[in-house]
Amino acid sequence: MLKKLNKTLLTTAAFALSIATLPTTTFAATSEYVSIGTGGVTGVYYPTGGAICRLANKTRKETGIRCTVESTGGSVYNINAIRNGDLEMGVAQSDWQYHAYHGTSKFKDVGAFKDLRAVFSVHAEPATIVARADSGVKHITDLKGKRFNVGNQGSGTRATWEVMAESMGMSNSDLALATELKSSEMASALCDNKIDAFVILIGHPGSLVKEVTTNCDATLVEITGAGIDGLIADNDFYRSATIPGGMYAGNPNDTTTFGVGATFVTSAAVSDKAVYSIVKGVFDNFDTFKKLHPAFNNLKESEMISDALSAPLHDGAVKYYKERGWM
Repeated sequence: MLKKLNKTLLTTAAFALSIATLPTTTFAATSEYVSIGTGGVTGVYYPTGGAICRLANKTRKETGIRCTVESTGGSVYNINAIRNGDLEMGVAQSDWQYHAYHGTSKFKDVGAFKDLRAVFSVHAEPATIVARADSGVKHITDLKGKRFNVGNQGSGTRATWEVMAESMGMSNSDLALATELKSSEMASALCDNKIDAFVILIGHPGSLVKEVTTNCDATLVEITGAGIDGLIADNDFYRSATIPGGMYAGNPNDTTTFGVGATFVTSAAVSDKAVYSIVKGVFDNFDTFKKLHPAFNNLKESEMISDALSAPLHDGAVKYYKERGWM
């Protein structure tokens, strides 16, 4: 994946549910169950987990690996749940994969999660601030004194907002109101004039952003400045990004921002067999995988096993990648 973020696409929550829902089957006692933590059903993480499980479950009778998907609070929640053994795998932003493995930032108090393992990376996620057109918010610094949704606790968006705000010399105390709505609640809150703006890290064009810009006058907000430039320069997991103009109603001009990559992670405690089977399901059926969600259109196998991965690869994933001659 290039320093410049690839443009990605989203789909609807209904489609996410359709690919994540799988028939119930009775398995032998030797079956191994893998649960993937994702995010809200209106985002990309949930259908990403659904797409992975769909392919893995195609061979569940042969492998004994049964994959299920859980809607969760997002990146930080997923990593903590994997650490605690409540989830086997999860989708997480590249920045929080890095911080969890090294025990920095949000993970400083709990310490380094040295058993965290990378599996592969997925789509790109630009930081996206959407504001009511009548709010006067056109740049991130215009948020001072406004009603702003900072994201729900446990989400990568919330954690990244705190990082970007600090880099710009801002905090939640600068806001008139800091709400903690889930992604499924943000569109109606903005259009109903309950908030002035919200932030989310998401692929584009995104169904959530499209919903807001279609149903009410809303604009994308520039996320630039010396603080943001510093984050990009100092951290490999951040990249500059541009959301193309004309992608959303009422937004004819390009919007400059920055972002991360979505990654798929697990723990060293999860068996090589389970991880190998999951990875094999995705890459043996890569053309099918790319068709399961528009956000996957620009994915390249070589980039998925090298880009935005700051934790060591799981041995089960390494086994498959060596078999394919990629390592």
